[in-house]
Amino acid sequence: MFGYVTINPDGLEPSRKARFRAFYCGLCRTLGARCGALGKATLSYDMTFLALLLNALYEPGETAGSERCALHPVHRHDYVTLAATDYAADMNLALAYHKALDDWQDDRSVAARAVGRRLKPVYDDIRRRYPGKCAAIEAWLDVIRDVEAHDPPSAIDAAANATGAMLGELFLWRGDDVWQDHLRAMGDGLGRFIYFMDAYEDLPADLRRGRYNLLKPLAASEGYEELCRSALLQMAADATDAFERLPVVMDADLIRNTLYSGIWTRYGIIQKKRNPKGKGED
Repeated sequence: MFGYVTINPDGLEPSRKARFRAFYCGLCRTLGARCGALGKATLSYDMTFLALLLNALYEPGETAGSERCALHPVHRHDYVTLAATDYAADMNLALAYHKALDDWQDDRSVAARAVGRRLKPVYDDIRRRYPGKCAAIEAWLDVIRDVEAHDPPSAIDAAANATGAMLGELFLWRGDDVWQDHLRAMGDGLGRFIYFMDAYEDLPADLRRGRYNLLKPLAASEGYEELCRSALLQMAADATDAFERLPVVMDADLIRNTLYSGIWTRYGIIQKKRNPKGKGED
């Protein structure tokens, strides 16, 4: 589901793209320290963005360096690590653990089962340190499973709202502080956007293969594309409005690039695939 929250490199100066890449590499490095190559394999842009945002808001101090790694053995690359990176890595691994469990339950994937078993001790440790965050992830998955099992009339709202509530909780790194309402609202908007965008992207394949997708009942509706676009615009607006209320200066350009452009990158790709000649586009 995740992977939509990243920068749009078009229009960014090389130095700014390198700045985001340093956060990405820093998170990768931290995941590797947590649980080796498996940890690095769970790396996500979404949690990179979270580390970037929390660092910009709280400015806890950074540790910068450069190194070679298995993926980049020839040239050294810069990385940035900070306290928010440790937190983002924990949330990244918690989500990866539950994704593995979900893949095993849905598809009986042997590989996913093996990943889940290897991540369980890591998750158990994270759950001891962040019980509220892990409870939010578990509650989100319970709602998704219930929706898939029963498909109630409110399924779209229920699943999207649960995703928003979960990500809103994960955005609260330092708990109940002066910025909690804005951070929660920002995570909530992004969570709903991610859920809806994922369903929108997967719908054609799900229709062909007879798989579950909450947008199936709407697919044949008149104005379906405009309905989806309007819903996504509103969810994105909820996230950006909340961000603009935060006193962020450092790396604000990268965060705005992500919120106003980056999260729409996949949408643009989808439109080009579905309308290669631009038919039906405004």
